[in-house]
Amino acid sequence: MTVTIIGLGLIGGSMALDLRNSGFCDTVIGVDSNKGHEKSALALNLVNKILPLEEAVRNCDLVIVAVPVDATVLVLAEVMKFVDKQVVTDVGSTKELIVNSLAMNKNRGRFVAAHPIWGTEKSGPTAALPGGFNNRLTVICNKEESDPDALSLVEKMYKNIGMNIIYMDALKHDIHAAYISHISHITSFALALTVLEKEKEIESIFQLAGAGFESTVRLAKSNPDTWMPIFSQNKENLLEVIDEHILQLQNMKNLLESGDYEAFHTLMKKANQIGKVLESR
Repeated sequence: MTVTIIGLGLIGGSMALDLRNSGFCDTVIGVDSNKGHEKSALALNLVNKILPLEEAVRNCDLVIVAVPVDATVLVLAEVMKFVDKQVVTDVGSTKELIVNSLAMNKNRGRFVAAHPIWGTEKSGPTAALPGGFNNRLTVICNKEESDPDALSLVEKMYKNIGMNIIYMDALKHDIHAAYISHISHITSFALALTVLEKEKEIESIFQLAGAGFESTVRLAKSNPDTWMPIFSQNKENLLEVIDEHILQLQNMKNLLESGDYEAFHTLMKKANQIGKVLESR
């Protein structure tokens, strides 16, 4: 089995490691618009070789597009020109626009829309990690639009690297992603900006920052080149959840201002219920 991975950053590089380590494939071809990333991927043994896009697609069984979601639409349009029997999948954090972009493509059945839910705040080939996908969740969207053999191969791939699979409509995926993942990143960016704006004594940040602060702002270290396209593509869903978040913050602010600490305590107890939701997984 030969796999081509387009985009050799955190996700693409980590998949390259896991796919070979699991025995799913014996050869990984790499493609990246950043020549430095291509050189690093070879030096780190993430890929076996680097080829131009067309040659890489024509000489593999499976293509994984692991680039930012705005570039995914453009890259998929090129990739599908060279597809015969190959299977193509993506790893984008948004799905509706990507799926819609291929709706009329003659090779649509060879494409499987997917979102493996794992990542870190780091980026580039040097961020690649083995085993990161193990026991995590991947979402496959609009599976009925994919050829049965294409769907089966992508399912096999994710099972080989230890992922659990659920199926979802692309539109619903984007709504739920806004509520769970995308708002978390927005909030982390906003918190980091708040602290940087209000706390001018940088040394105090170093001295007082505990594990809670570090975990809360960890996502603010994420690459804006990755996340700005996600926010843009999922704008409407994200705006809705931001409005709700602002409403909750305003409610807490009002309770503090009025000194209604009992009501504030009740709100925090209600928020504690998220623990039971997460533990139920």
